[in-house]
Amino acid sequence: MKRKNKKRVPYCNKLHIFDTYSKNPSATPMFKKFASLQWKSFFRSSALGKSLGVKVLMGFFAVYMLVSLALLGASLFFLLQKTVPETDPLLVVNRFLLYWILAELFLRYFMQKLPVMDIRPFLILPVKKSSIAHYVLARSTVSIYNLLSLFFLVPFCTVLVMNGYPAPNVLFWFLGVVGITLSINYINFIINKSDKALIGVITVLLACYALDRFDVWPVTEYVGRLFYSLYENPFWVLLPLAVAALTYYINYAFLRNRIFLDAALRKNTRQVIAYDMEWTRRLGRIAPFLQLDLKLIWRNKRTKTQVFISLAMILYGLVFYTMEDFGPTSTMLVFVGIFMTGIFLMNFGQFIPAWDSEYYSMMMSQNIPLRTYLESKAVLIYVSIGAMFLLSIPYVYFGWEALAINFSCALYNLGVNVPIILFFGSMNKKRIDLTKSAIGNMQGAGAAQFLVGIPLFVVPLVIYFLVSFLVSFEMALILLSLIGTVGFALRKALLDKITKAYQRKKYGMVAGFKEKNS
Repeated sequence: MKRKNKKRVPYCNKLHIFDTYSKNPSATPMFKKFASLQWKSFFRSSALGKSLGVKVLMGFFAVYMLVSLALLGASLFFLLQKTVPETDPLLVVNRFLLYWILAELFLRYFMQKLPVMDIRPFLILPVKKSSIAHYVLARSTVSIYNLLSLFFLVPFCTVLVMNGYPAPNVLFWFLGVVGITLSINYINFIINKSDKALIGVITVLLACYALDRFDVWPVTEYVGRLFYSLYENPFWVLLPLAVAALTYYINYAFLRNRIFLDAALRKNTRQVIAYDMEWTRRLGRIAPFLQLDLKLIWRNKRTKTQVFISLAMILYGLVFYTMEDFGPTSTMLVFVGIFMTGIFLMNFGQFIPAWDSEYYSMMMSQNIPLRTYLESKAVLIYVSIGAMFLLSIPYVYFGWEALAINFSCALYNLGVNVPIILFFGSMNKKRIDLTKSAIGNMQGAGAAQFLVGIPLFVVPLVIYFLVSFLVSFEMALILLSLIGTVGFALRKALLDKITKAYQRKKYGMVAGFKEKNS
């Protein structure tokens, strides 16, 4: 019996679908194909469980915010009628649009990022670069940040029409504000990489507030009249829509001119300063790992930024210690103590071992003791907690209670939160690019980074609140200190168990770190 030979399909025919798009782009939109590929990339990722968990958790927060904004938009008109009955509520809203624009720019600078596609596979296919650029920008247009404005504006404008405002004028005012929102969306991508732009936004925001607050120049009154003209004269709606179109084109031209294969493969060169670090050799077997961590922190943009942010957060206590609403034994001050003395623990520790994701697979293939590797991380965090506590000692100016709280919180961080943060690190599977800034960078964040906050903060706050309420303030601090001391004494046994967790999940972590778009 003769065996039928199956006809082999040439590999080039697999590109037929992209040939179809390039010859007849209206047949099947490229947007649909790109969306399908993004969907498959998400569900085929090794970090699916974590990504899905983060999406669900953030979805709940997004729904809550959207519902809250919709309720605010529906009720704001009536609230303004009661608080300022002699002024048109729409005029009051327009007066504060400038602060809303500056605040939204500030928020988007830290939180919003341009949707990323792994475009290199498309650069060798017959796919138009313009289609890729348009798709990336179109995804940003339907982001949650733009929906926040719509969920507020639609109910507010509906209430305006129901209360006798001319519907065409309200519609044009709505379109004008939507144009401003889209302009903010695209302007953010232009200034996102510029620290000078951020400083400029903050300066304008503070200057406007100071001019208005000290009656130097009525900023809100003049700006309110300017935005109110969108309602009075619908012709002016063309201006914000034109700005939105212009900023879209600028972003499109920027992306279109940089989608090249050689640009993606080009490596940046930079000068590296070598440090001897002879003093670390006194620490024995963990010295090589500690040297690597210190060099990693100092030589890379994201880790170096984390250090400066941690040092700056020592001033965080001034926000609470200077407020009369919080007493010297308030539970909120325990949160401040945990946060200040453990800020580096949270900023750096929550991404262990993702900081080493570039070469983690190589490390796991060598004869490197995993326990020694984790012990070096723990020692680095111990030193940071001790340093942050020493920097917090001047808060004794506000009373001995402040020093006692910070001391007990530092002990709790040493004995309890360090093992917790290392254990949650065994769940990290997302790669980190160390060359990118830490500000507003969610790369490497997963469900573990959100869940770890519960044992880090909620547990000590509950312990302190219950004991201080039922017994005394002093006994609550003694109990926190005792728990931290016991945990620190058992650190070797706890580290052994954490090492076993890393060993069980080693191959999953190696696979996850290899995914550059995870």
